[in-house]
Amino acid sequence: MRTRPPRAAGLRPANQGRRIERERRTIAAMIAIYCRDHHGTERARDCPDCTELLRYANQRLDVCVFGETKMPCNACTVHCYSDSRRGRIVEVMRYAGPRMPLRHPLLGIMHFVDKFRAKL
Repeated sequence: MRTRPPRAAGLRPANQGRRIERERRTIAAMIAIYCRDHHGTERARDCPDCTELLRYANQRLDVCVFGETKMPCNACTVHCYSDSRRGRIVEVMRYAGPRMPLRHPLLGIMHFVDKFRAKL
């Protein structure tokens, strides 16, 4: 008798690749900057709110429809964050974005390059 495969087997695999991994590092760095300056923690994983936001952001990157051709979130045509969390992630990105080149120069420069490519 043939059995049905588990539901997870039918799901599309999570996005992987250099571009998505760099996005993961960038959003983790942005959340860490925001959390350290606003919540006074050394690491974002010490703050339950920021840990949850990072988990959610990584989950959204897993299912991003653009995958490796993903553009920066502020230039994206698809809003993958829910309404309740979009305001929070925008607040984090607006605060941490200008500070990225100072604290994480390579990630900050690559994020700027990605924004420039999206405009072309």
